[in-house]
Amino acid sequence: MSTTTRTSAHTTVTGLPKRAGRPAGTGRTGGRRIGSHVLLIILAIYFVIPLWWLFVAATKSTPELFGTGPFWFGDITHFFDNIVGLFTEKGGVYWQWMGNSFLYAFGGGIGATILAVLAGYGFAKYRFRGRGFVFGLVLGAIMVPPTALAVPTFVLLSDYGIINTPWAVILPSLLNPFGVYLMRIYTQDAVPDEMLEAARIDGAGEFRTFFQVALPLLRPAIVTVLLLAVVAVWNNFFLPLVVLTDESLLPVTVGLNRWTTLSNAGAGGEQVWNLITSGAFVSIVPLVLSFLLLQRYWQGGLAIGSLK
Repeated sequence: MSTTTRTSAHTTVTGLPKRAGRPAGTGRTGGRRIGSHVLLIILAIYFVIPLWWLFVAATKSTPELFGTGPFWFGDITHFFDNIVGLFTEKGGVYWQWMGNSFLYAFGGGIGATILAVLAGYGFAKYRFRGRGFVFGLVLGAIMVPPTALAVPTFVLLSDYGIINTPWAVILPSLLNPFGVYLMRIYTQDAVPDEMLEAARIDGAGEFRTFFQVALPLLRPAIVTVLLLAVVAVWNNFFLPLVVLTDESLLPVTVGLNRWTTLSNAGAGGEQVWNLITSGAFVSIVPLVLSFLLLQRYWQGGLAIGSLK
């Protein structure tokens, strides 16, 4: 019997166990992960800073806005004074502007979503002559800036006598080419043709097939399109500025702009900078709450068309 011993494959000459080798690329992957996290933190700070400034500014009076640091609070009690001022300034017209914004955003947003769902489903699941050409026109409409259509829209609405009415804002907001595109892409992947054919074979009509089979599968896309449409109408500034002149019909975006013009008049105008910042902060609260409450649907809808 040999007196020599074989060295184990997992031990060294000294008898100490070898350390498991680090998987190839681990260091590089870890470095990339750290770099991506740093980039995301920088981007998060970049986007949060304006919101933080707006929140801080909403807690200040007009002298404090120009006499204290921009990123820290003044007298926090001024926030409640500013909210009360929004109720009393010019008879509380700010809250009427907020009501108008809700009317335009939800009227136009819900209407645009309904049309986008119907159009997207039709483009995805029905074959008809000229489908590609018409859908190409829809994609081309996405490239047209809304400001380029402001004057033609004004002339068209003026011919029908609805300038300076809520319909002048709601009707143009019903057109949402991007929503139609999203709904078509999502419908193609989320609603199998075999499922629709099975429903038809079982005797379901087209309306029943759409509402009971296809519509439940489209929920994430519907919520996504609805959020995008509502936010777009809520933030719309140029269209209401062109088609509305009555102060009682203005949305909050145009109304705050009028207060800004008044404050910019200097000594000849009333200084309401504290109400402008407080009003701007209050105006974004409904949008933030909408995104938070519908976040799980929103996240599901972000993957539109990515998986089949």
